[in-house]
This record gives sequence, C-alpha cells and structure tokens, in this order.
Amino acid sequence: MKMSSGVEWALHSCVTLSQSHEPVPAARLAELHGTPPAYTAKHLQALSRAGIVHSTMGQVGGYTLTRPASEISALEVVQAIDGDEPAYRCAEIRQRGPLGIPAERCSRPCAIARAMTAAQDAWSRALAQLSIADLAADIDADSNGTAMPDIRRWLTTARVR
Repeated sequence: MKMSSGVEWALHSCVTLSQSHEPVPAARLAELHGTPPAYTAKHLQALSRAGIVHSTMGQVGGYTLTRPASEISALEVVQAIDGDEPAYRCAEIRQRGPLGIPAERCSRPCAIARAMTAAQDAWSRALAQLSIADLAADIDADSNGTAMPDIRRWLTTARVR
C-alpha cells in the first residue's frame, strides 16, 4: 500500500497539535517538521474538512485538534489526506481473454480480490485502532521520554508569523 507523503506530515502535525493547549499556526508546524508551508497548509485544510482539526483566525490563530487525541484514529487522518478508496480495484480479468469465465459464473469475487480485500480490511482495522495519543506515546517512548516535552517546550518559544 502506498500512501502520499502528506499522510506522514499530517500524522506528525496531529501528534504535535496534541501537545499544545493553544492554536498552532500552519507556518509553525511547517517549520517544526521542515515541510513546505503551502503543502502543510493544504494538508491542514484537508484535516479541517474531515473535522480532525479546527482553524482559528487572528493574531493568536492556528490549528487545534477538534477532539482529544485519544479519539482520533490514524485511519481518519490517512483517509482525510489520501481518501477512502481501496488500494486494490478488481477489473474482473478472469472474465477476459480466450479462457474468460462468463459473468453469470462469477457469483463471488475471485480469490485475488478476496485476498486483497482481506488485506485492506486488516490494514484499516489496525489504523482504526491506533490513535493520535497512541502515536504520541510511542514517539515519546522511542525517545526515552524526551520527544513530547521537547515539542511542548518548542511550541512555547517565540512563534513564527
């Protein structure tokens, strides 16, 4: 399964937002993650349309999560950025060519389509069970407990405008 780079940036942005009690400007998120500001803003807009983040305007404006990080799944973020279309689409190749099977004999999806659907379902279930809070905890554990305090400290330093 191939996902766009925007998924990674959006997940990191959501983890970052989970550490802030105040709105974080898109430019600040782009700076933290070393991503192009316009591309970051585009993905934040997609997250906003999906109801994952909320934007506020003004001097202290920026983005905040709409719900606690424990209630936002990684799957929601992936789908907000890349859509919810399945990775595999069956073209019913078994009905083509010199040995094609008549459509009336194809009462259920073929073995390949079933396998791909099962894999997609497993992938979706795994991401649905993983929250932004889980990701933040895992990132923090990977850093021996320094990543989230470092993010919180960085967010409270002078903001980019």
